[in-house]
Amino acid sequence: MDLPGRHGADINEMLELIPLPNQQEWDGSIAYLDRDGVLNVGKSDYVNSVSELKVLTGVGNAVGSLRRAGFRVCVVTNQSPIGRGLWDDARLGQIHSALQERLYEEDEDAHLDLILYSPYTPWSQSYIRKPRPGMLEVGRQIIDISSRGEPPLNIQLADGYDANIFVEGKRSCMVGDRPADIGAGLAHGVRIFHVDEKVGLTSVVDRIIDTDDRGDSF
Repeated sequence: MDLPGRHGADINEMLELIPLPNQQEWDGSIAYLDRDGVLNVGKSDYVNSVSELKVLTGVGNAVGSLRRAGFRVCVVTNQSPIGRGLWDDARLGQIHSALQERLYEEDEDAHLDLILYSPYTPWSQSYIRKPRPGMLEVGRQIIDISSRGEPPLNIQLADGYDANIFVEGKRSCMVGDRPADIGAGLAHGVRIFHVDEKVGLTSVVDRIIDTDDRGDSF
């Protein structure tokens, strides 16, 4: 069974969740965020190093706003350069550590609760690669089980994923700039928000927080 990579930890490790701002109780809502075009500027030949990482304007405040509104934040990003042999997980880890640091510089509440990535190539047909919902299913399980403190994770996917056990919060959503992101969100059954890659998360954060906004229709 394919599994995603996880920044800073083994995929089966319990997640140490940082409390939400203002001592809020989590209602199960997760904001699943694509990375390139949502948090940082994407590149046709990939973001290959920390020096190439350019964070979009205002996304630190946008992530902070999501957490202040009670969301857990889970990045789900396709990273086929690993599967293509262009560079390794350690290089990607450096990029993600730098991304988190730059978000904190803008907003102290801009914590990324979980970063998952698919190292698989487009031709692999992996369930873990968007537009399939595998990364969202894994993110939901890690955050939910860790929030309840009920190990082990024992991650399940596809037919083994029981939505009746891991019910999504009604405000959960997928944010992305590409059809693959939208497809993953639709397959996982959460609200979807499409963004312009030049603007990213800041363009939809108020809509995400608005409980009456049902997201985009495709």
